[in-house]
Amino acid sequence: MKIRNIALGLALTAAVGASASADARMDAFVDSLLSQMTLDEKIGQLHLPVGADIVTGDIMNSDIGGDIAAGRVGGVFNMKGCDKIREYQRIAVEESRLGIPLIFGMDVIHGYETVMPIPFALSCSWDMDAIERSARIAAREASAAGICWTFSPMVDISREPRWGRMAEGSGEDPYLGARIAEAMVRGYQGDSMKANDEIMACVKHFALYGAPEGGRDYNTVDMSRQRMFNEYFEPYRAAAAAGAGSFMTSFNTVDGVPATGNRWLFTDVLRDMWDFDGFVVTDYGAIPEMMSHGMGGPEDVTALALNAGIDMDMAGMLYLNVLRPLVEQGRVFGQQIDNAVRRILEAKYRLGLFENPYKYIDPAREASEIYTAENRAAARAMAPETFVLLKNEGSLLPLAKNGRIALVGPLADAGSHMQGMWSVAADPSKYRSLRQAFADALEGRAPLSYAKGSNLYADPELEAAVSIANGIRDPRSEAELLEEALAVADGADVIVAALGEGIEGSGESASRADLTLPDTQMRLLQALVATGKPVVLLNFSGRPTVMVYEQENVPAIMNVWFGGSEAADAIADVVFGDAAPSGKLTATMPRNVGQIPLYYNHLNTGRPRSDGPAKFEKYRSNYIDSPVTPLYPFGYGLTYTTFAYGDPVLSAPEMNADGSVTVTVPVTNTGSREGTEIVQLYIRDLAASVARPVKELKRFARVTIAPGQTENVTFTLGADDLKFYNSDLDFVLEPGDFDIMTGPSSADVRTVRLTVR
Repeated sequence: MKIRNIALGLALTAAVGASASADARMDAFVDSLLSQMTLDEKIGQLHLPVGADIVTGDIMNSDIGGDIAAGRVGGVFNMKGCDKIREYQRIAVEESRLGIPLIFGMDVIHGYETVMPIPFALSCSWDMDAIERSARIAAREASAAGICWTFSPMVDISREPRWGRMAEGSGEDPYLGARIAEAMVRGYQGDSMKANDEIMACVKHFALYGAPEGGRDYNTVDMSRQRMFNEYFEPYRAAAAAGAGSFMTSFNTVDGVPATGNRWLFTDVLRDMWDFDGFVVTDYGAIPEMMSHGMGGPEDVTALALNAGIDMDMAGMLYLNVLRPLVEQGRVFGQQIDNAVRRILEAKYRLGLFENPYKYIDPAREASEIYTAENRAAARAMAPETFVLLKNEGSLLPLAKNGRIALVGPLADAGSHMQGMWSVAADPSKYRSLRQAFADALEGRAPLSYAKGSNLYADPELEAAVSIANGIRDPRSEAELLEEALAVADGADVIVAALGEGIEGSGESASRADLTLPDTQMRLLQALVATGKPVVLLNFSGRPTVMVYEQENVPAIMNVWFGGSEAADAIADVVFGDAAPSGKLTATMPRNVGQIPLYYNHLNTGRPRSDGPAKFEKYRSNYIDSPVTPLYPFGYGLTYTTFAYGDPVLSAPEMNADGSVTVTVPVTNTGSREGTEIVQLYIRDLAASVARPVKELKRFARVTIAPGQTENVTFTLGADDLKFYNSDLDFVLEPGDFDIMTGPSSADVRTVRLTVR
């Protein structure tokens, strides 16, 4: 163990015996280290700068190198590569007075160089094992490059598809979101981060970031606390209970106070109510941004953040520059700083960095464990589970590997767009395009013709916004591109259209007011449909979009989202029947943006619209000019076979308040091909002290069933599944009747009644 201050090691040895518990040894170590730190060194541990892209040999003489040597840095983020990370760490442990190691973080959101489907797509798999495995692979690759901390998972519930960061989350449902949060934490952290390929998770964004007014990123959020606990908080709580090592603040307000300065959120709820014992980091620059919220000047917002329980300042510089004078003024106390430093030192201890500062820096692993054939195969196998088949008229899909196939669209030959948003460590030059994958799949069997057909947007500035460094714009006119596409289509038996958002068309700072297919792409699709040839639409997006024209006119539609580095081959696997889509929607798809927010687990009104034909009903909760129903409901998705559901059966019609009941539903594969179905169970509390949703997801199961076979799927429900937070925010189960519903989606269920005594 390399510790420059030898007295530190001696103090640790004397403080506690080898037989003491791990927590006691950690406490003694941290106590000893804190006792030797100056106030400036403590404040330095709370500072998280962005890693500078400096040649390794120049790092020591750079500003950041000097700050590290002076003990003014606690960690660095978004660095890539063992050589640079080793040099940063060397300066920390060999040049600084106390030799405290740095923690290295990165936005490893859905993979490192082997990129998995975007998080929203992963949620559509409803496959917790696969989701955990995706995080495990991401941790292995990132840790091989020196990263020990990821700013993931994002567990924000969102019913707002205009918000671009829906792509980074798990949809609209708190129960499903909680299960995914647990799986991601397990995948990243493994066995308590003991191994050198297990890294620390950072749960974000606490809290409510997914509910911004107007769908505009960073915008105001306002809701009742009862709604917070019943509809939005559960994934955060589940991630904390799963042992997540850190949390990140959100940019929005909560109860009128920016989350980064909200003591109720981080002290009363996260630490006191949920017993979270990790550390809290801000989002990028979130402390100084509180000044724009009207929270005062630099000293005011710095004190507000520390007093709220925020431990580390990401790129804001205010802790580093303002905390010392605040201590001298008595506006913050040394004990508060000690508490924050303690939590960061404990995280480093749990990661094993004091025992071996270079634990995660292994050039041999970096050379052999990143973007491996094994990892790529896993990513390719996961992607079909995320694809959601929305329509398949006449069983057009899968396509036979014969005849003449035309591949058309701006995303048909765009390998640099396949991985999707927030893939900062990705190497797009390695990723194949759909055109390449289709050509290989059809080689020697059927001819493939290609035309781009259109750009992503007619407006080059809009296209630049969704492409950034991954530009694919064609300089030809829209008319020239369309003419070429129609010529290619004319010689084809079937047209596959690869359309949708660009790589940055969703994600952070990618809110959209119009969710229909972009202008020039819609004109291309309409022209392809007008040929009379069968059209398969592969829709690339990071969120639910508005697809009314497509549903009414295109015979086969599959949402492929952004499937990661292996997306192109995975899409080819599904289109040509070597794999089958098995995803189901985890967010409702609206008919138009005027319906938003639109989500399945809503409260009823006193004047609900009937379930009859979609026409206007006076004095009912509906629209004059639009149906209120979604285009595609939560939980919906087709595959290459069909399933029939029987009625659910309860083990008993009544349940005690401390008891449990099983629910069994028969599901039969009525098609000719083996298939995977996602069986869903919902409840409704029919009489409660506060209004309860019309449906709430409480269980689900992925089952694979052979043709003609029936699977009896059994779920167990207990008291906690029927509880809710009442007006006093007590988590209660109230006796009475509950509807228990099972089916293939939230809009297609069969019901049985349960009475709780």
